[in-house]
Amino acid sequence: MLYEEERKQAIADYVGRQGRASVQELASRFQVSESTVRRDLRELEAQKQLRRTHGGAIAPLPGSDAEPTFLEKEDRFQQQKADIARRALAMIGEGDTVFLDAGTTTYQLAKLLKGFARLTVVTNSLKVVQELAEEKQIDLLTTGGTLRPETMAMVGPFAERSIESVRVDKLFLATNGFDAQSGLTTPNLIEAATKRRMIGSAHRVILLADHSKYGNVTFARFGELSDISTLITDSRISRAAVEEIEKVGVEVILADSGGDTA
Repeated sequence: MLYEEERKQAIADYVGRQGRASVQELASRFQVSESTVRRDLRELEAQKQLRRTHGGAIAPLPGSDAEPTFLEKEDRFQQQKADIARRALAMIGEGDTVFLDAGTTTYQLAKLLKGFARLTVVTNSLKVVQELAEEKQIDLLTTGGTLRPETMAMVGPFAERSIESVRVDKLFLATNGFDAQSGLTTPNLIEAATKRRMIGSAHRVILLADHSKYGNVTFARFGELSDISTLITDSRISRAAVEEIEKVGVEVILADSGGDTA
């Protein structure tokens, strides 16, 4: 039996693959009532995950609402992401236990973790695992879980259970969008649930996000802006945005301005 957020994401994925599906078909496939399916479809349509039709739903038209792949995101703002990663590296000390979320900027940080004598890294990112697999000075723990090819992230109940069993010094968190009103968001409900577990596992939460993520709101909310202690971003973020973020008690560091706090 799927949790509600898992079921809704599974419905969206199924309709996306099939192109269309009826309410009766979805109710039978996911073993819920037709009224539950109709409610799920209304919520999914509101978030632009599908389009409702008489008696069912169809896949959304191709366009900007589609989640970009890891490779597509890796090509964007490469210099800013490298600057953010270097600033994040300065926050890691010998003997720390850190969690690296699955994201293109956290992957840049993983590439820099080669000079430590002793470090523990927990991650749900297949890319981070591949990058650090041969680093003998790093104790590397993986969450396991269901692999999402779009983000190369391991998510879902298996990942969540393993995350709940650890406490880390610092979480370096990735997001698709953030602002003071909508909080932290990502397109996938199951990935959002996994991110919530990460936030709960960390003494300190550090968001690594370039300026383009600010004001971007996607489907699934996984936290409040106040859940993070520090944002590391780049100087192309607006002064008004920085002031808004700081109002909720978040430290803002502009990585490409000498690492100074804004």
